[in-house]
Formats: sequence, structure tokens, C-alpha cells
Amino acid sequence: MTKPIADVKVNTWDFLREPMIKPTGFREYDARWRFPDEINLPGMTALGLGLGTQMHERGLEPVIAVGNDYRDYSLSVKNALILGLMQAGIHVKDIGPALSPMAYFSQFHLDAPAVAMVTASHNPNGWTGVKMGFERPVTHGPDDMARLRDIVLNGEGIARDGGRYERVDGVMEAYIDDLVGDYRMSRPLKVVCATGNGTASAFAPLILARMGVEVVPLHTELDYTFPAYNPNPEAMEMLHDMADAVRASGADLALGFDGDGDRCGVVDDEGDEIFADKVGVILARDWAKSHPGATVVADVKSTGLFASDPELIRHGIKADYWKTGHSHMKRRVRDLGALAGFEKSGHYFLAGDIGRGYDCGMRVAVEICKLMDRNADKSMSDLKRALPKTFATPTMSPFCPDTEKYGVLDRIVARLGERTELGGRPVKEVVTVNGARVILDNGAWGLVRASSNTPNLVVVCESPESEAELRAIFEDLDAVIRTEPSVGEYDQKI
Repeated sequence: MTKPIADVKVNTWDFLREPMIKPTGFREYDARWRFPDEINLPGMTALGLGLGTQMHERGLEPVIAVGNDYRDYSLSVKNALILGLMQAGIHVKDIGPALSPMAYFSQFHLDAPAVAMVTASHNPNGWTGVKMGFERPVTHGPDDMARLRDIVLNGEGIARDGGRYERVDGVMEAYIDDLVGDYRMSRPLKVVCATGNGTASAFAPLILARMGVEVVPLHTELDYTFPAYNPNPEAMEMLHDMADAVRASGADLALGFDGDGDRCGVVDDEGDEIFADKVGVILARDWAKSHPGATVVADVKSTGLFASDPELIRHGIKADYWKTGHSHMKRRVRDLGALAGFEKSGHYFLAGDIGRGYDCGMRVAVEICKLMDRNADKSMSDLKRALPKTFATPTMSPFCPDTEKYGVLDRIVARLGERTELGGRPVKEVVTVNGARVILDNGAWGLVRASSNTPNLVVVCESPESEAELRAIFEDLDAVIRTEPSVGEYDQKI
């Protein structure tokens, strides 16, 4: 295998021939690059050869399911990846255009030992990447990604005979059957379905309608230019659009999905955005009745209510706070035998008798509709108001270069570890499993961590007391962050 190089000028002879891969694209739990500035098509072929070589190293049967999201360049990127996999002697089962959770499902449906999904997830157009996994339902974690990076960048890929290509039809239909089955709503439910013109446009309206939900479509036409906005249900732009649609239509709630369908955002009947961690508490409260004593996993960005909510405590629900990131969370849910995992970003990992353990925005949408069916006398706003009141920021992301963010974070964590108060309250403990979550004596907290996917830090704060305390916590936390000159502006603020 030719060693990839980090930089080749676009529109040159070498760009069409030599594999070019920026090393920073290998993240903690998947791979993402700006295309074609940071990876070219020969680079994607080198990645496929490396992934296939890694499969042989692991002793896997050389069979992989491969899909791609609905972006204009994803098919060519997937084909380049497939070429490399076939060079490595892998039998590629191409499931066609897909959601990431549909690709994960295909591992079960096709009994495939490996999966690779070409997607930029919720990143804007101009990005590409691959989510991959060998041990269903989990995907590559840091160790797997580090080994794949070394194989690819060191030119250790090994060409083998036996590679073949197979087009596989019918996976989409099987995936939808698996999600819905013969379930039909027993109460009327009107739902704004927001897909931001992304891949979920081909799935979500169909799934909801099949359940008997009245669908109010919002940007559900497939359009890879994303004419409204980048589909990302954590972004306030999309959430505000969903809220406007609820108010205009009189819908019972809105469900929004990101570009590859593994996340789900919720707006209630009053047009209020409910952050995904709070939706997780609502779901956990409902499941606790039939699963007393279960464990739930929450990422470090999530509300403290998973541990402090009296209703969850009454049913013996145990909370485990873990590292942010879909691969970290999937593994933690599997390793603990947890009922579910929740990320503030909108990833939900439903396991046991309510899911297969991977993150699936469509599965969450189905379960939210079932939740509303079981609580036919309540609205989504009723379920939200039943939670203990807290005040929380959105997920805020100040810029920090990929090459510097982890060093920056280490210094910030060290400074926060020396703090005895934040926002005028005493510090109870500092949890450093993933960045620093500074927990105060009343359960309030502030978090700073490094994004695994983009050149940013991530900042979230929560107070059980007041908006004023929330702002005080953020201002103190931000003052520590501002000691680092390479940290730029926030994408949004409270």
C-alpha cells in the first residue's frame, strides 16, 4: 500500500493519483474530513484497504455491509471506500443510501461481521467521513481508531484476493418493519416531522404515518443542498423552526432528525424546545415502571436529574455518567447491561427489550409516540412540567484548533481542579472522565470538554436554582476558558 500523504494540492496530477489524508480526520470513534480538502478519493480507497486489513487482523469473516447518506458526493466517496475494501479481499454488501442506524441494523439483518457507513453525520456539507464497527451493536472506539489510523498512515494495508461486490436490496424495508412492526396508535397524535431535507426525509414521515400518526411535514423533501439549514436537531435554528411549525399547525409535538438519522430532537405542544437529556428523563420515568432497578447511562453533558429525580430514585433506577460520544456510550450501555443510554446531543441508545443498543433517531421517534400513547391523558408539556425544574444552557462550542484542543483542555481541567467555588457556590467535586464536570454543592454543574468531531471545545452548564445562578456559573467557567488565547468565539451563547 502506498503511504498516504497529508497534503496534495487540488487540481493537480498527484491529486488524482496519490492518496491524500489529513491525520486529524481520525477521531476518537469515527473518521471525518473536509472533502476534498483533507481527503481525496484515492485517500478513501486507502482507508478502505486499511479497514479491510484491520478486519483480517481481527480474524473476522471478510464480509462488510456498507451504506451512504444522501449527499451529492457520498456515493463517489463510498465507491472509493468499497474499491479499497475489495482490494483487501473483502466481500462488500452494498445496502445503498441509508441512515446510520439502518446500516447498524444491516449488521443484524445480513449477519455481517462488520459495517461501514459513509456519512458526515450532522456536519455541514463539505464534510465526509465513515462510521464503522466490528462488534455489533458497538462501533470503533479510540483503540480501534488508533490502530486503523496506523495501518492507513503507515501504508500497512495488505492487498488480498477474494474481494467481491454485492448489491443488497430490501434492507430499508426490513429496517422499517423492525422499527414499527404492527404497532398502531390508539390515540390521535399530530406530529411535526422535521428532517432538514436530509437522509431522514426518506424515512421519518413514512415511519410515523405507518404508526397512525398525523404528519405535518417540515423540510421533508430530499435535497442535498440543505436549502433551509443544516439538519441538526441540537442547533437552535432548527429547533426554533420546529417550534414555529408546532404553533402554526397546533401539533402535539415536533420531532427533528439530523443528516444521518441517528439523533432526534423534540419540541413540545407549547413550542418549547426540550433538550434531549430532559426527554431522556421523561422516557426513563415511563420505562422505570416496567423496568424497576434498571441502569441508565448518561453522557457528561447531560442533566443531573438522571441521578437526582425522585421518581427515578423511587423505582431504583441507577444512573451512570460516562464519556460523550456514540461509540463510548454504546460500549458503556452494552458493558453495564443498561436499559438505555442518553446523550444531550440527541443520541439515544435503547437496549434490552426496547432496542438493539445502537443510536437510532427513528427508534426514539417510535418510542416517543408510544410514550404519548401510554400517557393519552397528558401532553408532552405536561410530562416536561412533571420533571423537577432546572435551568440549562444549550451545548455551546467555542472554536479551538484540532491540533491544539486537547492540550488546551488539559490546562483548563488543571485550573478547574484547583477551584473551590464556581458561580458563587462551593465546588463539591470535579469529574474528569471526559473533560471536567465541576459539580457544586447544590447539584449545579458546569462542563468543558473537547469535541471529538470538530475543532471546538464543548461547554454546558445547569442549575437547579435559577437562571441567575446558571449565568454566574457560565461566566466563571468562561473566564477560565478565556485564559487560553487559541480559544475563539462561541457558536451560540445563553
